[in-house]
Amino acid sequence: MLCPVCSHNQYSKILTVKDFTVSAENFEVVECASCGFRFTAHPPAPDQIGRYYQSDAYISHTDSKKGIFNTIYQLIRKQAVASKRKLVTHFSNCSTGQLLDYGCGTGAFLMEMKSAGWQVQGMEPDPGAASRAAELTSSTISHPDQLSSLPGNAFNVVTMWHVLEHVHDLHGTLDQVQRILKQDGMLIVAVPNHTSFDARHYAENWAAYDVPRHLYHFSPSSMKYLLKSNGFKLANLKPMWFDSYYVSLLSEKYKQTGLLGVVRAFLIGCISNLLALNTNAKASSIIYEIKKIKED
Repeated sequence: MLCPVCSHNQYSKILTVKDFTVSAENFEVVECASCGFRFTAHPPAPDQIGRYYQSDAYISHTDSKKGIFNTIYQLIRKQAVASKRKLVTHFSNCSTGQLLDYGCGTGAFLMEMKSAGWQVQGMEPDPGAASRAAELTSSTISHPDQLSSLPGNAFNVVTMWHVLEHVHDLHGTLDQVQRILKQDGMLIVAVPNHTSFDARHYAENWAAYDVPRHLYHFSPSSMKYLLKSNGFKLANLKPMWFDSYYVSLLSEKYKQTGLLGVVRAFLIGCISNLLALNTNAKASSIIYEIKKIKED
């Protein structure tokens, strides 16, 4: 087994994490001895991992408001898509343009951008979610396998909201994203941060490990290393303030702590955010604003 980032073959075990969402199987999270990148050891192959997404509990693929966790997720998502739109327009310095949302889920963010005048496309591997996104947005929603068929230098912005941690072909996907972006185009990536306070507090119960669906577990330093090796440079990073609360709430659910856990989740989320106020790199989840390295 090789490190997905630097191909080094030496690593150490960090945690054994349970799949709380679907299978109840255990998976090891390991860390590369060379570059420090963390990843899930021996994950299911691309043609086998689909069954680990087949659950109503996997809420990014549903629009359901049934239950407290789905209700909270949908309320947060409504606010989040508006803030994402503002971030995209500010960072790209474009009021409109061509946007690809890689891993678009049910299309809420795509619809927000389309309503703001952007020309949008989405990519989504889950057939049910892709169908709902196509119906909602009346836009092209294709499978991620078709990324290489998109024209080069075509997009002002590519977004990957909590998606890169799911992608089996990490370097190949980033190479294709680099190709389809315009020279002044921007890549925006949001992923959990395993160096955050809530990650350290919950350890193997931290919901954002989400094995085996999350193949990789990022930190700001490992993200910077990965980007540089694929023709990108990190321009800025921003915290996702809501994530610390939601991830903590879900982590408490995994621990089956009841009402007391809801209170504790709020406190842990607050502490995590307070620690990230002056250092964004400590946030529970981070948005990375990324530029292509200009060609000579």
